[in-house]
Amino acid sequence: MEERNKTLGEFIIEKQEEFKYSSGELSRIINSIRLAAKVVSYKVNKAGLVDIVGAAGEQNIQGEDQQKLDVYANNIFIQTLINREIVCGIASEENDDFITVAGSDKSHSNKYVVLMDPLDGSSNIDVNVSVGTIFSVYRRVTPIGTPVSTKDFLQPGTQQVAAGYVIYGTSTMLIYTTGHGVNGFTLNPAIGTFYLSHPNMQFSKDGTIYSINEGNYVHFPQGVKDYLKYCQLEEGDRPYTSRYIGSLVSDIHRNMIKGGIYIYPTSSKAPNGKLRLLYECNPMAFIVEQAGGKASNGFSRIMEIEPTELHERVPFFCGSYNMVEKAEEYMAKNK
Repeated sequence: MEERNKTLGEFIIEKQEEFKYSSGELSRIINSIRLAAKVVSYKVNKAGLVDIVGAAGEQNIQGEDQQKLDVYANNIFIQTLINREIVCGIASEENDDFITVAGSDKSHSNKYVVLMDPLDGSSNIDVNVSVGTIFSVYRRVTPIGTPVSTKDFLQPGTQQVAAGYVIYGTSTMLIYTTGHGVNGFTLNPAIGTFYLSHPNMQFSKDGTIYSINEGNYVHFPQGVKDYLKYCQLEEGDRPYTSRYIGSLVSDIHRNMIKGGIYIYPTSSKAPNGKLRLLYECNPMAFIVEQAGGKASNGFSRIMEIEPTELHERVPFFCGSYNMVEKAEEYMAKNK
């Protein structure tokens, strides 16, 4: 009889000893995210059938129109994490400020905070393109027994204890790392179980795909323009292929499997970049590095940046190691 793939639950139990400091909380956080992801996946997959797509009529803290599914996903992930009583604080792209979680006994005794983008790329829902959830987990730095504060969330990415993303596409996948490699799990919707489908995911050192919104070319810094010219030059294994979906999760997921670089640089329209450091770039950087890739702001390692605010934006270069190194070379020449 053929051996079946491990379930996500079995995998978590098997790897429990890799969770530094944890006496089960981190496993329960991943399990909570698994549960919320299944609920959101169901809603995303039937979005075309019901009036849940389109804008909710409000804007999030970044001034972006919130999509109805954004709001729904945000509520599901927050409530699932709060109900399990395993985190002491939550920060979300959709909320102005972080949420303090005291627990039913009001003890503030939980050890971890979660930062998340509950539905990345949600403007693509209406056109049936993959979207995703991104999450990042840190151990709190304030004393246990006290409410969380801003400094629990403003930690550099090097302090992450876990990070991952869920991609809602032709299938729903959950990919995560706890600092011991990257593993991907695919949901079998018939029985509601995630199975290990992509063990030990790795970026190739070199790739042939570059992912950037070239429509903004005139607004890019000179280093990015020069790197794009390099990508398009007919030489060696070039020109590279341009592939850009516009969902961060989808673009990075494809490049991890096929080999490539993702770039969202600064521009004259977005002088600090557009992506958020804490709940988009840091978790993705942790995953990318654990898969043998590289992640930077064009000059230095993303995960070593000291955050100064919850919704801070940064330029983002990540993917196959040698491709990011080459992009950094062009950035350095034009510094």
